Amino acid sequence: MGLAGLLAFFFSATAPTFSHDVAPLLYKGCVSCHREGGVAPFPLDSYPSAAKRAGLIATVTGKRYMPPWLPSEPRFQHELRLSLAEIALLRQWATAGAPQGNPKVTPPAPTFATGWQLGKPDLEVRMPTAFDVPADGPDLYQCFVIPEPAAGNHWVRALDIEPGNTKVVHHVILFQDTSRTARKRDTGAGYPCFGTPGFLPARGLGGWTPGALPFQMPAGIPELFHGTGDLVLQIHYHPIGKPETDRTRLALYFTEQAPQRRMLDVPLGSNRIDIPPGNAAYKVTDHFTIPVDVDALGIIPHAHYICKSIYAYAVLPDGTRRTLLRIPDWNFNWQQQYRFGVPIRLPEDTSVEMEFTYDNSATNPRNPNQPPKRISWGPGTTDEMAGLHLEVVPVRSEDTDELSQALWGKMMRSLGGGIYRPGR
Repeated sequence: MGLAGLLAFFFSATAPTFSHDVAPLLYKGCVSCHREGGVAPFPLDSYPSAAKRAGLIATVTGKRYMPPWLPSEPRFQHELRLSLAEIALLRQWATAGAPQGNPKVTPPAPTFATGWQLGKPDLEVRMPTAFDVPADGPDLYQCFVIPEPAAGNHWVRALDIEPGNTKVVHHVILFQDTSRTARKRDTGAGYPCFGTPGFLPARGLGGWTPGALPFQMPAGIPELFHGTGDLVLQIHYHPIGKPETDRTRLALYFTEQAPQRRMLDVPLGSNRIDIPPGNAAYKVTDHFTIPVDVDALGIIPHAHYICKSIYAYAVLPDGTRRTLLRIPDWNFNWQQQYRFGVPIRLPEDTSVEMEFTYDNSATNPRNPNQPPKRISWGPGTTDEMAGLHLEVVPVRSEDTDELSQALWGKMMRSLGGGIYRPGR
């Protein structure tokens, strides 16, 4: 009897089993990606496939590398985060030799729809042409323009994105461009667009990440789809060692009901980024005082590779501090949009603030430069950014204009300061 068998023998009376304990965890948070045809490199939807990787499962969940969930607080919708007890259970199962338990009590593995999960869409479009992803080389960030896909304006209540090739598509973000800037850059095979899509305003309609559900707008707050605008897909590709081809498609769902409330974007950010090599704790900040009562619905962070941590919080008028987002270990590859589990009420005169911390040292495994080099603000792969978007809705509709004017003033002050360049 080998070591695994001995451990299984001694722990069989108390050890977790796949059938009773582990399968429900994997089915809840892993197999949407780890299944045949999924985006992950191997399946975990059966006992044999999970058991031979028990040690790996215990290691990556113990380090919180998997499931790919970055925030430590607060609570968000559709969280993939495992609890400490769940992580300990997976470790105990692996240590005990990955016992199967009684196969008869194993819950059925979930099934996944092959078509659009929300049914027939009002508009279905795809990339104009296929894109060839090379076998090797760095990750690619490519934008593809779908010119004026629909006549007239529409209210969008939901969208779904289906990658054409889940082997190489890492994530997708959908923008709409009313300036027609993007179509001038897309000569037929898209254009490189790391960080930002290259036009303003760059309001996102939603996106797709591995295991994501269809993106649905908050109730009563559909997003305006401009009939004269272009759709722009920003896709992150990851080469896998052999040539692949992708042609991603998307579905939009419209509603006749105009918004009952208006959602506004509170942007925080800084371009005053000039990080010397070796600096492991470089910090940038920004803040904005909200002049009216609002409900915060969601939050969207953005930085590049050497960002280490992101902290966003609200200072209420009475001095109370409330966390809006805390990411202790930022990873550019797993960025996404987050919706609060419950809307957060922020009263008038609340200050919303952000702190981004960067690690430009040689000990940062995500540093693209070894040895480290000076890194400044910019849209390039090895540049850095600091952006945070808080989605809010005024509690009283009559306060919308006041908040819009305050946000406009903030944007003008930011533009008036110009782009920060080292040495100025």
